[in-house]
Amino acid sequence: MRDQNRTEHVLEQARAYARQELERDSSGHDWWHIVRVTEMAKRLAAGEGADSFICELAALLHDVADEKLNPSKEAGMDKVRTWLAGHNLDEADREHVLEIIATMSYSGGHGTPMRTKEGRVVQDADRLDALGAIGIARTFAYSGAKGQAMHNPELQPREQMTAEQYRKEQGTAVNHFYEKLLKLKELMNTDAARRVAEERHRFMEQFLEQFYAEWRANDAEV
Repeated sequence: MRDQNRTEHVLEQARAYARQELERDSSGHDWWHIVRVTEMAKRLAAGEGADSFICELAALLHDVADEKLNPSKEAGMDKVRTWLAGHNLDEADREHVLEIIATMSYSGGHGTPMRTKEGRVVQDADRLDALGAIGIARTFAYSGAKGQAMHNPELQPREQMTAEQYRKEQGTAVNHFYEKLLKLKELMNTDAARRVAEERHRFMEQFLEQFYAEWRANDAEV
């Protein structure tokens, strides 16, 4: 049985650490993304009977390790590993959090299935934040931060790609919907996340319909 005061202290420190690391991010992986994912993870954990402490801690730290924000995946994981080692945690809890963070990425559709209930909860929470209105906003924020075009009708979405291609090859914001976002609804682990994903998925489809209508209208006016 964990000591409640000790676990809350660890969570407070994790919040401060994540905020310090990510509050200046402008790619959609900022501190408020962490807040949203953490709150959703807590909500899903309650419904799934998952370990809320593990879910919250993994959600708070997951983007500190994100390879998109670090020189490599290994460098990001080392940051989280070092932070966890400096806090009063059981080894099993440290390893569980590290396992979740290491395997929750989409990776071009080649990610390893989550082994634990807690991992499935945190992965769902993170993926839900890539959907709906906020998901749309984050997509364009990320593309802008990476110097990618909003849309290029001459560049088709990639149907098949390796994890390396997913990370390294140039894409567009609109193509990202087809390469990842519109696939997430079918990849949710929990029933509660699937229900939320359905609504957000429909909103993204409506957005794309409007986007293409306006794009075609502009073509006609030129």
